[in-house]
Amino acid sequence: MGAAMRSKGFTLVEILVVLVIMAVVISIAVLSVNVTGRDGQLDEESRRIEGLVSLLHDRALLEGRDFGLRIEPTAYEFVVYDPRRDRWMMLNQEQEYRHRDLPKGISFQLQLDSQTVVLKPIDRSLSNDAPPPPQVAIAASGEGTPFRLTLWRDVTQAKASVDGDALGKITHESSNQVEKTT
Repeated sequence: MGAAMRSKGFTLVEILVVLVIMAVVISIAVLSVNVTGRDGQLDEESRRIEGLVSLLHDRALLEGRDFGLRIEPTAYEFVVYDPRRDRWMMLNQEQEYRHRDLPKGISFQLQLDSQTVVLKPIDRSLSNDAPPPPQVAIAASGEGTPFRLTLWRDVTQAKASVDGDALGKITHESSNQVEKTT
């Protein structure tokens, strides 16, 4: 009689094992697929760039200095023009404008006047040569280079972008919606 009752149902251990397996599978699925359809890293990085470029537009007006954004395939940095040295200098002394590498798997595409610009990494071992000028300039008058900077996720092809016009208006397009700021 004892053997007949055991074959009619599942033991508590068997049920718990199945529940643990289901929980693991569900958590992997939730982590691998973003429920909102947005890419958080792309959005965060594009919002950071939008905010920093906007701040530099204001700062250029207040200080009467020229700033710029130098872009590499997977990194970017902000620079200031030094008229005494007649060259662009990195803003290393200010933490928020430091050289930044993009998270792994994300890269840039830059368009100036609707033309795609080929982005090349800067060889920092060549200390004698002056680094190239920035692709995006922010003049002391508050005007700037019109641009569209797109961040791409290599694996999923998700994208987010930051647009700037000649008058300094910056627009941020997240990975699934458009947000505008002035």
